[in-house]
Amino acid sequence: MPTLVLIRHGQSEWNQKNRFNGWIDTRLSEKGMAQAREAGRLLADQELNIQKAYSSVLSRTIMTINRVLEEMGQSYVSQEKTWRLNERHYGILQGEEKDEMRAKYGKDQVQTWRRSYSVLPPKAPGLFPEVEVDGVTYPAFDHRYANVPYGLLPESENIQTTEERVKPFYEEHLLKELKAGHDVLVVAHGTSIRALTKLIEGLTPEEVTQVEIPNGEPILYDYSNDLTVRQKTTLTTAD
Repeated sequence: MPTLVLIRHGQSEWNQKNRFNGWIDTRLSEKGMAQAREAGRLLADQELNIQKAYSSVLSRTIMTINRVLEEMGQSYVSQEKTWRLNERHYGILQGEEKDEMRAKYGKDQVQTWRRSYSVLPPKAPGLFPEVEVDGVTYPAFDHRYANVPYGLLPESENIQTTEERVKPFYEEHLLKELKAGHDVLVVAHGTSIRALTKLIEGLTPEEVTQVEIPNGEPILYDYSNDLTVRQKTTLTTAD
């Protein structure tokens, strides 16, 4: 019987700096790298045989999945990277310091933009291949998205629109692997994992807004052969 493992990447540079990250390509912090390795050690104790691993195309998930598989002794596992698992695009908030945005727009408004299922933050001014924040240049909408069909790259997203782009991955790839009886690892982001959680558990839009996804803590779904969920387990990592 198959098991699906979902992990939000370890703490990123901008999680540490309290900035909205979204589609901007930041890396793991030192703490994030330690979280990824601890997640791998916890999973090694589960005796899983991962047969396919997926991540977003952003460095913080790629760094996480590589460390997780290494600690599991399964670095050989076939990996696939997809933009459909990227974090949500935070619109005008992306790259900004969170407390500064609360001061500028109001705490309640920013919280609505962050966690509403259907309310979109105002759109970002464009799709730029890189952005500069605090004197540092970060990749953004660069060559890795060259094959994404025109019009699908976002300038703002919420949970609902993130779910819409995650759903084809869930139906065409994830369910296929699980139906084949394969243990699968997915390393993604807070909102893309919320979207997967909604699809897996059949949550309502209101319920999914309440779901918390900590960095680096593996979530295991054990399935029956008919793909009903038998058990959900979260493995808690050390700080």
